[in-house]
Amino acid sequence: MITLYHGSNVDIKQIDLTLSKPDKDFGQGFYLTDIKEQALDMAKRRCRILGVGEPIINSYKFDESLLDNGILKVRRFEYPSVEWAKFIVRNRQAVRDNFHHDYDVVIGPIADDGVAFQLSRYEKGWINIETLAEELKYKKLNRQYYFGTERAIKYLKKL
Repeated sequence: MITLYHGSNVDIKQIDLTLSKPDKDFGQGFYLTDIKEQALDMAKRRCRILGVGEPIINSYKFDESLLDNGILKVRRFEYPSVEWAKFIVRNRQAVRDNFHHDYDVVIGPIADDGVAFQLSRYEKGWINIETLAEELKYKKLNRQYYFGTERAIKYLKKL
């Protein structure tokens, strides 16, 4: 079992995927991290952006064996790569392009502000996808866990 954290400005009683924005790194879903401090930073940021609530860390237990036993469709990105960058670009343009992948869980690096800057350079045609991946290769990025289906959500046990 692993503990995963979700930073928010509210205590989440029940996860509602319809409240998630569709143009995030891995698509519309519920995002968590295995780094508590990262979740706290996200919670503080959420409060600052919305101007309401207090930083709250929602904690969940998850059985990691579900990532490998075939019950869930899982995609992993161990590090920034061309494939990872293309996947993020597709998801961030999902509404415009009517794109939606079918993974239950996606695990990989977070595209933070520095990554967003590089993605913007790529989208404007200033750099190609190979240069984008190279620019991101040595950047230390925290990992995120995306849960994008009700099938995946039911395996998160709130603490």
